[in-house]
Amino acid sequence: MIGEVSLYGIYMPWLLVLAVLTLGVAWFVRRLLALTGIYRLVWHPALFDLALYIVLLYGVVWISPHVFSRLS
Repeated sequence: MIGEVSLYGIYMPWLLVLAVLTLGVAWFVRRLLALTGIYRLVWHPALFDLALYIVLLYGVVWISPHVFSRLS
């Protein structure tokens, strides 16, 4: 895993870049779940959203070395 990435001369942790990427993925998944009506079955939507984000972040962090090693 890459330790840090330089964006216009500013070094940022790679996890921060992945976390921002995961925000977009989580937004898309939340919209998809809302359209299908699954949120009606959720007791506490805020906790569900937090758990969904953590699971998606884990997935993005886990898959990123496999994806980015093939790109370079």
